[in-house]
Amino acid sequence: MDITKINQWTIFIAAVLIALVSLFSALSFGAADTPLSDVLTGVLSAGEGSFNARIIYELRLPRTLLAFMAGAGLAIAGLILQTVTRNPLADPYLFGISSGASFGVVLLMAVAGISTGFMLSAAALLGSFLAMGLLILIAGRQKRSQVESMLLAGVALSFLFSAFTSLLLYWSDPQAVAGILFWTLGSFARAQWATLWLPCVVIVVCISFMLSFKRQLNALLLGDESAITLGVRVHRFRILMLVLSSLITAVLVALCGGIGFVGLMVPHIVRFFISQGSTAGLLITSLVGGTFMVWVDVLSRSLLKNQELPVGVITAAMGSVFFLSLLFFRKTKA
Repeated sequence: MDITKINQWTIFIAAVLIALVSLFSALSFGAADTPLSDVLTGVLSAGEGSFNARIIYELRLPRTLLAFMAGAGLAIAGLILQTVTRNPLADPYLFGISSGASFGVVLLMAVAGISTGFMLSAAALLGSFLAMGLLILIAGRQKRSQVESMLLAGVALSFLFSAFTSLLLYWSDPQAVAGILFWTLGSFARAQWATLWLPCVVIVVCISFMLSFKRQLNALLLGDESAITLGVRVHRFRILMLVLSSLITAVLVALCGGIGFVGLMVPHIVRFFISQGSTAGLLITSLVGGTFMVWVDVLSRSLLKNQELPVGVITAAMGSVFFLSLLFFRKTKA
């Protein structure tokens, strides 16, 4: 057996164990720290019994699971876009997908006053598909320079939808603006058992698609001409991957709000240690993204006493430091 494959699956098993320990440990953090023994009791008893058990099962567990799924989904969405565009800086924000989804949700919240339920996911999905449709309309037909055109069009659409979102906030009721603004910065406070099934199904289906199209994804890394030579219908395949990325982003934006830099940063981190073109590499990327977001959520609940920081603020700060460090070390090596 190939030693590289052994190492990859060893890293995968280690990533699974770290993710499980992180999920369990994160449940002990909150407004009042809970002993791990009480955490275990709350999980096993399904919230029946003591007050702490109910807090663990009904509040912290769905929140932590949503944080893990958000991190895993955004990491996979970023990996999809970086692969199909061969651009290491690509992520859902760069292509306007996240901005379109946020615009759809804010429009529904500002006009109809709806702040929970399936309608938010539907609005986010419509907004992201609107952004993706405009992206394909503007740049999708230019097959020779499709990647470059998509990047430029994506940046323009991102700013356009962000401007529309800001305009909606300006016109909205001042009492509602604070809640909408906090949501746009990212939060897992609205996590509920009743809504967790949707991101779980979407992320599992999209990861399954990525694994089934692993050969085509690896071929795209060689360039469009090489991929066409290998029998890949590059134009159609790139649009399919954009649809998958839009679907993941829309569902997560509807539930968590805007969370940046995860899809940009996590694939870079994993790429330092393992090839992401393999099955183990794809799965490890999702596990690292999920584990990272679980601890970011712990930070958001723990940094300030009796307050919660928006998750997007923490990820943006971490992402900025990460890429400045990356730029510095690259210059040092050069």
